[in-house]
Amino acid sequence: MSERLMMKGTEAMAEAAIRAGCRLYFGYPITPQSELPEYMSRRMPQVDGVFLQAESEVAAVNMVYGAACTGHRVMTSTSSPGYSLMQEGISYIAGAELPGVFINVVRGGPGLGDIQPAQSDYFQATKGGGHGDYHVIVLAPSTVQEAVEHMLLAFDLADQYRTPSMIIADGLLGQMMEPVELPESRGLNSLPDHSSWAMQGAKGRESHKVTSFDIDPYELEKMNHRYQKTYQRIRENEIRYEEYRMEDAEYTIVAYGTTARICKSVVNSARESGIKIGLIRPITLWPFPYEVIHTAAKKTGFVMTVEMSVGQMWEDVRLAVEGHAATPFFGRTAGVVPTPTEILDAFHKERKVK
Repeated sequence: MSERLMMKGTEAMAEAAIRAGCRLYFGYPITPQSELPEYMSRRMPQVDGVFLQAESEVAAVNMVYGAACTGHRVMTSTSSPGYSLMQEGISYIAGAELPGVFINVVRGGPGLGDIQPAQSDYFQATKGGGHGDYHVIVLAPSTVQEAVEHMLLAFDLADQYRTPSMIIADGLLGQMMEPVELPESRGLNSLPDHSSWAMQGAKGRESHKVTSFDIDPYELEKMNHRYQKTYQRIRENEIRYEEYRMEDAEYTIVAYGTTARICKSVVNSARESGIKIGLIRPITLWPFPYEVIHTAAKKTGFVMTVEMSVGQMWEDVRLAVEGHAATPFFGRTAGVVPTPTEILDAFHKERKVK
């Protein structure tokens, strides 16, 4: 049976991962997500799983790489500087076509930054922070309940496409407590069978080879083309977004994560004064919902992006709009959370320009 509990975001994601069938966790503590490995250290022994605190994020991601080769569900979690250190390993995992799940609870930056909520890792998450032509499926929840649901989805998508997936949250979502309905635990026997490629012992079958490169450039190019076919299938089938009060909107706001929650208040407040704003919330940051934003741009002629960054998603929004609308931007950085009043004031200034 499912359970309804009051849980902190990081702990809720950890429990959801266990219920999704994850029995291997490798990580290194870094705020504002340290409660997640702490929770895993308690729970994994209870479910006959493995928790290992690595000596660094570099070590952790390479442990994920090795465990992913076995075909079992494996994950790690970190925050911005730690995710930066993992980039080479993630590129290897993508190149080897292995499933694995990553959580990045974003903090203010650049550099060490602070432990306040931010969205300044968008480029790193969506454009491939490591070397090579690869992508990571990126899910951006806006509530703790959605973060729980995204954990199951992240594992399923990683298995389905044999590629890394990640949940990008921010310090606010990681630290807030909300009521959540936890799913029933999935039996390990019900998880996808990866015996056709996984490294699970070669007795009685041909040996498997898992590698992220080929020394022959022409063979390596073939591998790259194979990845791109996978990414195209993901674009065709896995774009997710939410439209909020867009049916009669005359203005559009685009925001994701907890910023989108704030923007819903902005939409409601504006509509109380007769201004018809609607919100588009990308749920998958990669693949990005270009088409739905393009359609809204042609309809409303005004697409304002709101982020806790200097405008990283704004670049994708402008690509989606393709010049069909005004594309103003409002953002706060360094862990400063924008208020509904600030966003609404910025909207009114830009609305006069339209």
